[in-house]
Amino acid sequence: MSLNLFWFLPTHGDGHYLGTSKGARTVDHDYLQQIAQAAEKVGFSGVLIPTGRSCEDAWLVAASLIPVTRRLKFLVALRPGVISPTLAARQSATLDRLSGGRALFNLVTGGDPDELAAEGLFLDHRQRYEAAAEFTRIWREVLSGETVDFNGKHIQVKGARLMFAPVQRPRPPLYFGGSSQEAQQLAAEQVDLYLTWGEPPAQVAEKIAEVRAKAAAQGRTLRFGIRLHVIVRETTEQAWQAADRLIEHLDDDTIARARASFTRFDSVGQQRMTALHNGSRENLEISPNLWAGVGLARAGAGTALVGDGPTVAARIQEYAALGIDTFILSGYPHLEEAWRVGELLFPHLALARETSASRGTDSVQQPQGEVVANAFIPADAPTGR
Repeated sequence: MSLNLFWFLPTHGDGHYLGTSKGARTVDHDYLQQIAQAAEKVGFSGVLIPTGRSCEDAWLVAASLIPVTRRLKFLVALRPGVISPTLAARQSATLDRLSGGRALFNLVTGGDPDELAAEGLFLDHRQRYEAAAEFTRIWREVLSGETVDFNGKHIQVKGARLMFAPVQRPRPPLYFGGSSQEAQQLAAEQVDLYLTWGEPPAQVAEKIAEVRAKAAAQGRTLRFGIRLHVIVRETTEQAWQAADRLIEHLDDDTIARARASFTRFDSVGQQRMTALHNGSRENLEISPNLWAGVGLARAGAGTALVGDGPTVAARIQEYAALGIDTFILSGYPHLEEAWRVGELLFPHLALARETSASRGTDSVQQPQGEVVANAFIPADAPTGR
């Protein structure tokens, strides 16, 4: 199985430490461009752009990065209940055309009632998934070139259609993650790739089996992906030290406030993430090389694979053996860690990636050390310093 590796654009902020402004950095367009170009350069397939009121708008960020990248794909959020499915389909087709077929879409129903209320959405968990199923059906059919009349419980459209088709046919792929039974059923019926957050392999295997069975009952098959942070270093000892440093300025009050905020979420996935650490700094290695420390301060994906390149690659292959082909990775700070992952992890993964020579877009250049006294010094030669 070939692996698709994605990186992450931190439009909600970035820095060296979690839960503090210490070591934080300005996230502006120049910085996001640097991350996107670094991700493309080292060989990531695309980038996930997050969504929410704490983030810059994912669609505008993606559009702004089209002209400064060439191959990178953009995974942006569809928000049922916040936007009409017909308008979302038109925007999706436009982004796909303007990017030359580099648009991917991530269905996000939301899990924070306060944030949803601020968007004007007051449906409960079950109702949101009912509305999301209606939204997704209309979006898919319109993007696929159909003229749609739909009279649902939550959404009604008449004569919905596109004037300009997307590049990808019949439509761009649709990603989606959710752990509740309603979410799994929606995935089984309508999405192309089901995403899970980074739970221990046994839990991920159970979830994949459930979704796969539900899809089979619909006569469908799905692809699977996982969202993980990574902390990779030249040695596993150094990687664990880096994990400890990431939360060394995270105080107990901040952890308590974060946990309290997570309790208001009606997201089953968030509840499962929080249960992996329960707000405690103890026993954060919840599975070999799988660390739950990120989730002490961060909502959503809260686990990281920690180790040297061969170790992290072995853990990724364990998930791949469960049927996962897409890995959406991230690390702090995202610019430096994109390069680190490309240099320390990628060589140990069996990736079906095109070389720059076969793409015909870049000249092939070999790594080299610094130039000293007009002579080339090999990268692995001692410098005497």
